[in-house]
Amino acid sequence: MAFHVRDPETDRVVRALAAATGASLTETIRVACDAELQKLKLAESEEEKRAQMRAVRERLAQYPQDEGVALDKAFFDALNDE
Repeated sequence: MAFHVRDPETDRVVRALAAATGASLTETIRVACDAELQKLKLAESEEEKRAQMRAVRERLAQYPQDEGVALDKAFFDALNDE
């Protein structure tokens, strides 16, 4: 499928990038579009991770923060029946 670029500035930028990289116009457009898609996917992935982390923090916030148990040597010895 072909498409035409009617914007002179876009044409100029694509041609400049193609000249700088030595790639064809088609290759230049494909590489640039692939790079932009990868950035978008990475941003989406990072947002998904942030959402997952928020959900974990919200679940953890439901638990008591301090039960008053001293986490000292005696506590750990008691766990191991020492």
